[in-house]
Amino acid sequence: MDVGPRIILRFDNGFYITETAIWAVIVAVAVVAFCLACTRNLKRDPKGLQAVAELIIEYVYSFVRDSMGKRNMGFAPYIGTLFIYLLVCNAIGLLGFRAPTADLNFTVAMGILVFFLIQINSMRAKGVGGYFKHFAQPYPFMIPINVLEEFTFPISLSFRIFGNILAGVIVMELLFELLGFVSMELLHLPIPLFQAVIPLPLNAFFDIFEPALQAFVFCMLTMSFIEKANVLHHED
Repeated sequence: MDVGPRIILRFDNGFYITETAIWAVIVAVAVVAFCLACTRNLKRDPKGLQAVAELIIEYVYSFVRDSMGKRNMGFAPYIGTLFIYLLVCNAIGLLGFRAPTADLNFTVAMGILVFFLIQINSMRAKGVGGYFKHFAQPYPFMIPINVLEEFTFPISLSFRIFGNILAGVIVMELLFELLGFVSMELLHLPIPLFQAVIPLPLNAFFDIFEPALQAFVFCMLTMSFIEKANVLHHED
């Protein structure tokens, strides 16, 4: 069982392309294509894909408003895109492939992106002076702890989704290998029948429920830290 990212193409100069990178691009293109299809022929009375898209957008804006307040509604498009992208990336296992989020390189990149988003918007909301001043809140001796908290957040965010998705991949691969061995070697069946029947409940959990849950948790933590970073200390 290969735990690390699978290399698809390797070039003479040492550069290589992994399965993670390919699926990350495919999912991004698929999400963009879906958005274009939903907005191709906009009508006053939505039907079909437009109705689905408007339902998703309405839910995302409502969710961001309830979680971050009206003043942070500008983050709704980013949060909605982030959730859909991570949800599809997590659910690639339904197609029999390894999810991009089972690769630490991918999740760390997502964590770094969120980290810079938080820092830039915190500086924009508080000003440069206020941004650096908030590290000394509530007391100056808290500076090392506050700085450590800022830099450990993207790490914990990355490892949380990576660990949960990779754990699901490992469990399912081990289960399939065991069931294949039982079917072919112990019971001498012509086909690995157990592989097609027994794992279905676990597939529903690891490839449907767990991907949705981890994408939701990632977005919730992102919204929480963005809202926290944009709060001024003199505000109630």
